Amino acid sequence: MNDWPEGWSDRQGGGSRGGYGRGSASARPEGARSMRQVQRPVPPQQPAYDDGYGDRYREEPSYDSGYNTGQVYGQQSRAPHGGGGGDDYGPPTGRPVRPANWGKRIKWGVITVVAVVGVTSIATYFWADSKLHRDVDLSKVINRPEAGDGTNYLIVGTDSREGMSDAQKKELHTGSAEGKRTDTMMILHVGDNGDTLVSLPRDSNVTIPSFKGAESGKLYPGTGRQVKLNAAYAEDGPELLVRTVESNTGLHIDHYAEIGFAGFANIVDAVGGVEMDLKDGFKDKWSGADFEKGKQTLNGQQALAFVRTRHAFAASDLQRTKNQQAFLAALAHKVASPSTVMNPFKLYPTMGAGLDSLVVDKDMSLWDLGSMFMAMKSVSGGDGKSMNMPVNGSVGGNLLWDKAKVKQLVDQFNNDEKVTVTSD
Repeated sequence: MNDWPEGWSDRQGGGSRGGYGRGSASARPEGARSMRQVQRPVPPQQPAYDDGYGDRYREEPSYDSGYNTGQVYGQQSRAPHGGGGGDDYGPPTGRPVRPANWGKRIKWGVITVVAVVGVTSIATYFWADSKLHRDVDLSKVINRPEAGDGTNYLIVGTDSREGMSDAQKKELHTGSAEGKRTDTMMILHVGDNGDTLVSLPRDSNVTIPSFKGAESGKLYPGTGRQVKLNAAYAEDGPELLVRTVESNTGLHIDHYAEIGFAGFANIVDAVGGVEMDLKDGFKDKWSGADFEKGKQTLNGQQALAFVRTRHAFAASDLQRTKNQQAFLAALAHKVASPSTVMNPFKLYPTMGAGLDSLVVDKDMSLWDLGSMFMAMKSVSGGDGKSMNMPVNGSVGGNLLWDKAKVKQLVDQFNNDEKVTVTSD
């Protein structure tokens, strides 16, 4: 019986005919048969090992002895790139898995975030800038003092009821008087040596100077007429008020900002109310104030009553100006807090409420407005100073300013020096 593989003959092996080895005439020994290396393809679902005994002792299809290919047992073969070996590492394509490039991902993530923030900021800027009411023309103010160092804002609160319904007027206790007057007037000086907020009592005794009519353009010569400060606004609006303040103080006003009843209340409501700690409770039927002692959060209606009340105090208008300073500083602090700035659902309504009702001068930019609010926050945080205009007696019910102290205060503003003047 011939055990050689089919197709092989006695001559194969490199020796002489029919012999084992060179010159041998004997047949090849049984144990010296040479088997060639054959790598048989293993079809799917066929066992990789066949011992010739049939199906009874056939190994499971997953078994591969590794003898057919000469590979080490248990070592998986690696197909070249592009091959389709089922035992390859990596994805089904046979290509190796590339590690994630986190540096590149982070880079593009940062670029995307910066782009989104940039576009949003630009859009917000133009939206806010378009809502400012630049209605006051300070170029109409004549005979102005020279500008000093730092920036001076004249901040005014009026009793304007424009756009308010009868129900709102009743709720806010504003009455229904026609036109508008001002009960709140403050000078805010912003400088390198601290910010200072100075309240100008509405009952301050001032002289109406010569001025040019804001609407008529007509020149009105000064006659030495003595009036309360708020009468200047009632007579010819913001331009005459600025002219009167500059003439009676010698201080150059750089910017003007004004807000009415409804706008003030809307800002407070939009920001979610403002917390105040009251030393004493008080009531006032004229403003609708009804407050208890201690900490409490004031909504728009309550805030308006708080800053308008004067009949409940022995010091009347002087105490009211102190309350106005305290509340406006607290409001600015709340508007600039992270809980407002970082929350678009609170920030945009607050900005909208403020910008819709704010009247400013034609040269006021958003940067100037932002500087004003940050200075108010600085005053509330203790980095600045708040005070009343120094007074020295009264005449006919009007408060007389202390001229020596006013001059010293103005000099410190113009030279941007630390303010040492006091209201006492």
